Amino acid sequence: MSKVIKLFPPLIEAIEKALVEIFVENRKADKAISGILKSNPKWGSRDRGFIAENTYDIVRNWRLINYCYGKDDVNNKLTGTYRELIGIWLIFKGYDLSSSTLFGKIDIEKINERRAEAEKDRRIKYSVADWMDEKISEEIGEAWPAELEALSNQAEVFLRVNTTKISKEDLIKLLNEKEVEVSEVEGVDSALLLKKRMNVFSLEEFRKGFFEVQDAGSQMISELLDIQPEQRVIDACAGAGGKTLHMANIMKNKGRIIALDVEEHKLVELKSRAKRNGLSNIEPKLIESKTIKRLRDTADRLLLDVPCSGLGVLKRNPDAKWKLKLEFLEEIKQVQATILQDYSKILKSGGKMVYATCSILPSENEKQVEKFLANNPDYFLIKENKVSPAKDGFDGFYMALIGRS
Repeated sequence: MSKVIKLFPPLIEAIEKALVEIFVENRKADKAISGILKSNPKWGSRDRGFIAENTYDIVRNWRLINYCYGKDDVNNKLTGTYRELIGIWLIFKGYDLSSSTLFGKIDIEKINERRAEAEKDRRIKYSVADWMDEKISEEIGEAWPAELEALSNQAEVFLRVNTTKISKEDLIKLLNEKEVEVSEVEGVDSALLLKKRMNVFSLEEFRKGFFEVQDAGSQMISELLDIQPEQRVIDACAGAGGKTLHMANIMKNKGRIIALDVEEHKLVELKSRAKRNGLSNIEPKLIESKTIKRLRDTADRLLLDVPCSGLGVLKRNPDAKWKLKLEFLEEIKQVQATILQDYSKILKSGGKMVYATCSILPSENEKQVEKFLANNPDYFLIKENKVSPAKDGFDGFYMALIGRS
């Protein structure tokens, strides 16, 4: 049954503006949506949710929607068509647009015919670029159709308990009192699954630093590193520090974590997050010309969460399906190999390190580790773990625990 709901023009205009920023102005989807939501503080939570979720869903299904419109064009920059594309998506979701003047004339019969045709081609059905389908299929074979389907879904929201400030049991109790339903996640001690989507950043518990938002698969990376409280740990590609904060929890805010990155603004954000989390054992440090050389042989534990294609997190960053290029994939593999070769020297003899990516491609994952171990006989593989969106329900990750003799 179709939903007969009045659609307010400002909400449709906001989605249209976001799509222009994403596909024409090349802004990242999360930044575009965040900026638009901030532009009108009078929007309520339902309006904000409508804008954000429909924008993400349209980006996620961009090829399918364009195909149903009559053009199989993932590079569609014809902004005059975007209003009708929004209309097509809302029809998919069951909205009755027959009395709406916002979308022009939409031929529903033709759309349904095209949608039935799209079922026969997974690239259109799940909205993925031809080169991406071919490349991933080539590398992971029969596993790809299930992974593609999983990566085409909306990402679930996972929280990570900040055990420096609160126990998991106490946080669950506090959230339940506010009718925020969460459930524990089997196999990931620090993780909670948010059962109903909401803006958790507005909660007092977030402002007090009781939790962070972090995918459960991502949380498994810090847990693999076998960290002890008094150790010296180096997070060599820290970014804004989600895993750094988690490692500080594991260390019970003792010892020392040096968080390295090449972008200063990310380290500034990490400082702010560490303060909110009540963590004092983190030292953010900008990577400069001699930083890595000076840190040689100093880490008990080392995390190399390297730059990657991001092909394991497409459901969280759906615009990457259209912005990622094959040439970038080849370039980033060289960057990964260089980081693994050069930064691994930070690790002490007898220490352990984790090499991690948010990719599902063997060429970025186990193949990189195999090549590194073949060229560095004093390092050895202890264990590795692949997190599958299809099998585990989390984002896709690879992580390898490597020792140095």
